[in-house]
Amino acid sequence: MDDDRAKTGDNPARQEQPSAHSPERSHPHPPDIAMDVDLTYDPDEDPTVRSFGVMGSSGGELLPEVRRTAFDLGRAIAEAGCNLVTGACPGLPYDSARGAQAAGGLSIGISPALSRSEHVKRYESPVDAYDAIIYTGSGLMGREVHNIHSSDIIIIIGGRSGTLGEFCIAYDEGKLIGVLQGSGGIADALPDVVADLGKDTGAVLIYDRDPRRLVERCIEEYRTSHFRRPSTFVESAPA
Repeated sequence: MDDDRAKTGDNPARQEQPSAHSPERSHPHPPDIAMDVDLTYDPDEDPTVRSFGVMGSSGGELLPEVRRTAFDLGRAIAEAGCNLVTGACPGLPYDSARGAQAAGGLSIGISPALSRSEHVKRYESPVDAYDAIIYTGSGLMGREVHNIHSSDIIIIIGGRSGTLGEFCIAYDEGKLIGVLQGSGGIADALPDVVADLGKDTGAVLIYDRDPRRLVERCIEEYRTSHFRRPSTFVESAPA
């Protein structure tokens, strides 16, 4: 290795001045470089709803009217100016992702797979309804935690055992949870399930049969009060 290369490093972007061995960067930083972190920003005082996580049936009996409701749910989320997060799976979450994209919204999939190939071939999951897919390599159950943590508000539609697991994570972490009534499965069983839990985690549940109204009610609840709820890493709510 020659001395010049040893001093400046292998990455041309780290060199202060271009040299004969490294072309000038096409997009150099402007002179007024912004700080990496805005020290004035306080997330405990930010009522903005950025993302909805839609959790629901990926298989089993999926009635056409429920699939249409899932599509309308995704559309309503996008039209409210929010991003959609799903498990990048087939079924009702996929329908909601299609609805979000149809309305010009951003659809993000959190995959259990470690690659696009595994996502399609092993998990038999779609890729066409997502603007970005995050490959966690965490498997089906591990992926659920990422789904919940990446969403400001959780919506349950239909659902089987996997959706119940996602609900339990969201409930234990005190999330704001919307439940689409009349969609079958876990969603319709939740009133009885919650009544038997006997545990106050700070989670708030909102039930509604209309997807657009459910989205609106969840946003209103989040903006007026739930955004102040402590996160997993905060011991108490701000004064």
